[in-house]
Amino acid sequence: MASSVNETHTHDVDADVAAVMEEMEAQACDGKRHSRAADVFPQEPEVMAPAEEYQLSAAGRRQRIAEIIRLVRKYQVWNNLTPVRLRCLIEELGPMFVKMGQILANRSEILPQPFCDELRRLRSDVDPVPYQVVLECLEAEYGQELGTIFDAIDPNPLGSASLAQVHRARLATGEDVAVKVQRPGAQQVMAQDIDIMRSIVRHASKFVKTDQFVDLKGVVEELWQSFREETNFLMEARNLDDFYAYHKNTRGISCPRSYLKFCTEHVVVMDYIDGISIGDPDCLCAEGYDLEKIGGQIVEDYSTQVLDDGFFHADPHAGNIILKDGVIYFIDLGMVGRMSSHDRGIVKDMIFAVAEGDVPKLKDSLMRFAVTRGDSASLDHTAFLSDLDFIVADFASLDLKDLDIGEFLTSLVSLARKNNVELPSVVTMFARGMVTLEGLLTEYMPNVNMVQIISAHIKNEKSSYRRMQETAQDLAHDAYRAAKGQLEAAEYLGLASRMLTRGQLKVNTQVLGSEAVLRHLGSIVDRMSMAIVIAGLFIGSSVVYFAKIEPVVFGIPVIGFIGYLSALILALGLGREIWRNSHGKKR
Repeated sequence: MASSVNETHTHDVDADVAAVMEEMEAQACDGKRHSRAADVFPQEPEVMAPAEEYQLSAAGRRQRIAEIIRLVRKYQVWNNLTPVRLRCLIEELGPMFVKMGQILANRSEILPQPFCDELRRLRSDVDPVPYQVVLECLEAEYGQELGTIFDAIDPNPLGSASLAQVHRARLATGEDVAVKVQRPGAQQVMAQDIDIMRSIVRHASKFVKTDQFVDLKGVVEELWQSFREETNFLMEARNLDDFYAYHKNTRGISCPRSYLKFCTEHVVVMDYIDGISIGDPDCLCAEGYDLEKIGGQIVEDYSTQVLDDGFFHADPHAGNIILKDGVIYFIDLGMVGRMSSHDRGIVKDMIFAVAEGDVPKLKDSLMRFAVTRGDSASLDHTAFLSDLDFIVADFASLDLKDLDIGEFLTSLVSLARKNNVELPSVVTMFARGMVTLEGLLTEYMPNVNMVQIISAHIKNEKSSYRRMQETAQDLAHDAYRAAKGQLEAAEYLGLASRMLTRGQLKVNTQVLGSEAVLRHLGSIVDRMSMAIVIAGLFIGSSVVYFAKIEPVVFGIPVIGFIGYLSALILALGLGREIWRNSHGKKR
């Protein structure tokens, strides 16, 4: 019996999926990419064949959707899906779903917290690409014999992820390097998955109107932007050079340098750093490192990256930080954030606004870099302030050093989305980075107080004298604006007085309120108008009756009879409407 029920459910799922497939097959694909020589291999699936476009064909979509359906059936997502099963499903679905899971892990407003906690465990290690395939990819990418570039390449990968894998190598000129090679076809598969997600979310949003689901559109678009950045390895090579330049004079912090002339859209060649991962605290302690000191250095430098340089590592998890000879190296700069001085100042002001319990200041700071979707007048400022009150109530009682900045920023991002306020993407990227870094410290260096270090960094940036000076400047500026406004107001008041004495003053008024109140007011006006019409018909018909205006039927003038009848019908309709409204029935 149970088997037959499951089969019936499966058939329903297949029918729904088939409909979605047909709809998506009718859509044209317009995603362009740089052609990749490394994809020219007969060993690769058809979906990964070379082209000037991402392989978003109908056949490719059918093949991919069939694979997704198979995995969905395997984990029975419709039957009491657990956090662990969801994580395992995402891991098998591939790199783009893993990336989406990593984003959703920090979006507790969409998924319950147990699911978010489990998704943070999404693995980054996968089965490696065969060494021969890696060599063929490199040869096809460079268009020449590898011996002219590399003296040797280690066949054993240093690491293997869903998007790329890294091998140690030695250049023909003798430098010890690491070569990061993008998996053949990974770009196409990821683009195809996003295309499928975008279609499903777009069609499903027509029937599911919850805020959580609608916000998945933003998640998908965030995935697309992340995909474009992470799959272009030339951007990562430039990020390495920029990060190295920012830290050129920073003691104890650095990153590998890129060999830009050997880097392509799908290959990065950089310095090889034989270090110890921050995720191996036992080995670090065995080498004599002080974990608390290292954690303090990482947080202090990350504060500098975000608040001073405006160029920061957007994914500072344990696998992306290693140590060698007392130097902390940030690696894998495929995702970086760039924050303007304007936005950096706002972030600092927001932190102090919460610490001071100043809700209006927090709202003003938030709105300084917020852009409302559509007309800004649609924002309910009263509700926005009320929601901010709850955040301040949660955090304002804490000392600044005890403020959980990651949680605070995540709460603000959730609040902004709830009120249809769109924050710059760099702010959400910064919030995710803080949450990631906080998780790293909690797991490996629990004695490091990240918030205390960041808040001290902010305080030390500006001395008390400097802050008082800036406050005085702000007050002087506000006083100037107030005085100017008063002079302008006096001028307009004099003009209005002269117009009033001459009978030239006109007043335009506008009724402000909710749509419900305005609709109710309109209904009252309509009833009054109808009552006047009914009264007019009754009075006019009575005049006709007593005047005995012909033609007359049964002693009643025809015109008068029609007037009485019309008045009666309208009166009954009006009475019925009043009775229904008084009893709370909808029209």
